[in-house]
Amino acid sequence: MALAKISGENRRTKSILFLICCALVGIFPHLLEPSNNLFPSITLAVLLGGYGLRVVLRENRQNYQLQKEYLINNETFFETLPKVDVLVAARDEENVIERLVSRLLSIEYPEEKLSLWIIDDGSQDRTPDLLQKLRSSFSKINVLSRPPLSGGGKSGALNSVLSKTDGEWLFILDADAQLQSNVLLRAIALALNGGWSGVQLRKSVVNCELNQIAVYQAMEMAMDAVIQRGRLACGGVSELRGNGQLINRKVLESCGGFNEQTITDDLDLSFRFLLTRSPIVIMWDPPIQEEAVESLSALFRQRKRWAEGGLQRFFDYWPLLFSKRLSNFKKIDLSCFFLLQYVLPVVSFIDCLVSIILFEMPLYWPLSIVAFGISSIAYWKGCSQN
Repeated sequence: MALAKISGENRRTKSILFLICCALVGIFPHLLEPSNNLFPSITLAVLLGGYGLRVVLRENRQNYQLQKEYLINNETFFETLPKVDVLVAARDEENVIERLVSRLLSIEYPEEKLSLWIIDDGSQDRTPDLLQKLRSSFSKINVLSRPPLSGGGKSGALNSVLSKTDGEWLFILDADAQLQSNVLLRAIALALNGGWSGVQLRKSVVNCELNQIAVYQAMEMAMDAVIQRGRLACGGVSELRGNGQLINRKVLESCGGFNEQTITDDLDLSFRFLLTRSPIVIMWDPPIQEEAVESLSALFRQRKRWAEGGLQRFFDYWPLLFSKRLSNFKKIDLSCFFLLQYVLPVVSFIDCLVSIILFEMPLYWPLSIVAFGISSIAYWKGCSQN
């Protein structure tokens, strides 16, 4: 099965089968004798909880950081830097596009080795006009416009500019990204010094003062970084997160470019990097900052898309995930992540629903308590390191 040809056939059928299996798992303990009905949950709590606790405790802020700080101030280092293309796909971003250009122009990197590209992906607001004005004022900025309904989403926008660029590395940002001027130098140094094929900057929220929803998102991003780095420290898998990702162009091309058949390009690409044995590292400092969504409805839509995209990649690549391409430990890591991230929420919902119907206590509470406990430790650890 070629990675470039995976297009996600029969996703709806696979989704239905997934939900049926989760429903059966949620119902199963209620069919057992009372003396045994907590056994499935306790067993999973021990196995998944033990692994999750190991992941959280193994994470260390000093891991996977640039150890040789002198590199970014060394003249020889600057002379040997690879060419980098900075890519931003923007759609209806009139409120942030001027700030974005200012941030891009402040990036510290040899001018002859840096190319800045903004792809206007069929914007319907003032974004195209603003980009043209900015382009006339700042010759370093390259603008590519795609007509509305071009298809492929963010992946299509990024693919459209690849033939016009020739950088050895691609630094991909969202339009609302805010970054320190030396972040690219540090990410490149980390990638080259550590032999990484991809570097994902830790994400953080720039507008925490907005409301409590934004605060929770900031905490969640810190927790996610802790878990990702802990998984990597345990020999597991770490993933790209879209905004603030530095990726090797040759590896991307070997994977077939960005997948236009997925709604979460970063998660899909993470699996294709994994399957080509191209490691990704999470860099803690400096982070990439972005704006949190402002309302519960917007948060729900965002998380629904993330959950759907996350499941899609498991449906699309599962035969390869169980092949010899991955080590046994990475398979275990992915299995635990899949069970905790996608299966447990559905199973817990079914368990609660059956409990209400039968007037019984939920039976997966030991696993849920363990999962919440590990998440709380990761929240605390991530927030205390910020």
